[in-house]
Amino acid sequence: MSALISGTILGYPRLGRRRELKRAIEAFWAGKIDEAELRNTAKELRAATREHIKAEGLTADSSVPESFSWYDQVLDAALLVGATSPRFADVSGTWLEKYFALARGTDKLQPLEMTKWFDTNYHYSVPEITLDTPFKADSSELVKQLGEAKEQGIVTRPVIVGPVTFLALAKAAEGEKACFEPLNRLDELVDVYAQILGELAAAGAQWVQLDEPALVSDSLRLPKSELLEFAAKAYERLGGLTARPQILLTTPYGDSSYALPKLATLPVEAVQVDLVRGKLPELDAELVKNFEGKQLLAGVVDGRNIWRTDLRAAFETLERIREAGISVAPATGVSLQHVPHDVREETKLDERLRSWLAFADQKIAQIVVLSRGLAEGGEAIEAELAENDAILADRAAAPGVKVDAVRQRVAAVTAADRNRSAEQQRRDAQEALGIPNLATTTIGSFPQTGEIRKARAAFNRGEIDQAAYDEFLRAEIKSVIDLQNEIGIDVLVHGEAERNDMVQYFAENLDGFAVTEHGWVQSYGTRATRPSILWGDVTRQAPITVEWSKYAQSLTDKFVKGMLTGPVTILAWSFVRDDQPLADTAEQVALALRDEIADLAAAGIKIIQVDEPALRELLPLEKEKQPSYLEWSVGAFRLATAGAADDVQIHTHLCYSEFGEIIDAVNGLDADVTSIEAARSRMDVVEPLGDAGYSRGIGPGVYDIHTTRIPSQEEIAELLRIAVARIPAKQLWVNPDCGLKTRGYNETIESLKNLVAAAQEVRAEN
Repeated sequence: MSALISGTILGYPRLGRRRELKRAIEAFWAGKIDEAELRNTAKELRAATREHIKAEGLTADSSVPESFSWYDQVLDAALLVGATSPRFADVSGTWLEKYFALARGTDKLQPLEMTKWFDTNYHYSVPEITLDTPFKADSSELVKQLGEAKEQGIVTRPVIVGPVTFLALAKAAEGEKACFEPLNRLDELVDVYAQILGELAAAGAQWVQLDEPALVSDSLRLPKSELLEFAAKAYERLGGLTARPQILLTTPYGDSSYALPKLATLPVEAVQVDLVRGKLPELDAELVKNFEGKQLLAGVVDGRNIWRTDLRAAFETLERIREAGISVAPATGVSLQHVPHDVREETKLDERLRSWLAFADQKIAQIVVLSRGLAEGGEAIEAELAENDAILADRAAAPGVKVDAVRQRVAAVTAADRNRSAEQQRRDAQEALGIPNLATTTIGSFPQTGEIRKARAAFNRGEIDQAAYDEFLRAEIKSVIDLQNEIGIDVLVHGEAERNDMVQYFAENLDGFAVTEHGWVQSYGTRATRPSILWGDVTRQAPITVEWSKYAQSLTDKFVKGMLTGPVTILAWSFVRDDQPLADTAEQVALALRDEIADLAAAGIKIIQVDEPALRELLPLEKEKQPSYLEWSVGAFRLATAGAADDVQIHTHLCYSEFGEIIDAVNGLDADVTSIEAARSRMDVVEPLGDAGYSRGIGPGVYDIHTTRIPSQEEIAELLRIAVARIPAKQLWVNPDCGLKTRGYNETIESLKNLVAAAQEVRAEN
């Protein structure tokens, strides 16, 4: 075997250290720059990324991944193999304009559906495949990037979603769902991948990385054992090609130990396993024999969280693999696209806390240390291991990591603390609220305008005082209340002008959290978030949202929802501590929220929404782990909300996930009303809800807020009629898919006017 990989990462953050790509793409969408300027910015970013990764220590050929994306890696793969939806056949323009049309839609076409990438908060565009979708190789973008790298004197490793995962994540296009499985077209797709590998080899690629995370998931259409058979078939063919780069086959995001003995027999040069989320199978003689001439990349560094790796334990794992007779190198468990760039930039973080952390650049440094240990022996890195041991010990003993009073309160929770009155009793009590059938509402946030961001920045810099900032926020809230009254929305929200982010806002007001300045992570497309750091036991010292909710309610006779983020979502969208079970941390957050709900209700707020958009996101990929997760996640939500009186209506919100497999859990939340994403999937969710006899309020989204496209009254009315056909109108609410924070006011107003008009139209029919 030639050109060994001495240690690597599976990918690197893509938007830029200061979100340069985000700003350039959004400027292009707004017509402020042309395509040439956008492409030049992207080229400069790619060059800087390659140089930076190399400077951090990954200097060997092919150790630097070529993992750039304009929007999403699955959408990249769709364009790479020509698998674009037939709905977009008539879209004209350049390659990039067509690419963004698929991602964002057009005036006449809805974009591709979007859903969560395995159990992460990253969203991918779902390819639409038909029986006769023409597959055609177009490696021009990747070849161009390889050429750029070559000019820099860097041999990079192209990163591509593998063929089995691509088809496993694709869906049959509208009209073919009942009769067509995209994976049945694997042979044709592998032919195209073979052509692409040949073109990449001709362009100078020594290695190519093909990502197959589908092999670790029990949550796709086919069992992972069947997906493994598809993979074996595909890689027997690809590995048998004569003109191709060496293949690194990765299995990130979960446990591929069941598959490794099979993968080791395939004609590829290297296999990666995620040893953060998974485990090694027995290193028996047969496995060792099958790895002859191949390399195992052991994913011992966590690419999804920001805590320092236990380097000594990681090195012991690497040594054990090597001593068994397998050529091994360290790697990250997953791409580093899920973590920020560099903890050294977080100068405002507590110095002690910062020492416990490892962002993308620090994880590269960990890979470099482990690689040197394998090359030179453990003695060569003993100083680094000892320093790391001391930092891990300091973290475990630090004040605030464990708080006795918090743990005693969690230990005192009883089953009764998680149960509200019977559903019918609550429904009877809530009749007095006088809410109509097909009631209109929004999910919570209204557009965060430039003026809001400027005022927040001025306050944070000390340029305006608290009184001036509060006056500005009150004016914003009044404007949002007045606008909703004018449009005719039934149940209002205050718009959340005071909140920088639905998790960070709470993190800033709860003990046990810290927030970053530059810790941006891509969520989808150009959208980035700054996950908070949940490092210690969680407590609430004072009410967080009550005064703003009271003020908003004082401005109108209609009900204004109190708005909270749920315990599971706070965990999912934070970098959560890894030194205790998630279930324990969720209980602590739930109790803090329980106190907040009690204070909101005492202040006269009759409708309280506790958002859990990440409930499905954290569902483990392995079936055997799912029941335990659903038990504690549902239990945490109920612990937060069960203290509410019968006449307080509890809402929740779930978004961008496949819900069919967790209908029982959604029901188990025992929320009075649940709003849920449904617009892009054209109400797919109402069928399983109807079949399950779901009896509570439900608001399937009718307005996709992830694009600038304005849905018409007719389009929304059509979606509502689909919903009414499966669920009684008295249970249905009418709302957007998600919050309106990222939208502009012009599109928001027009869309909400259409939403209200459509609800009134369908209400009159029922």
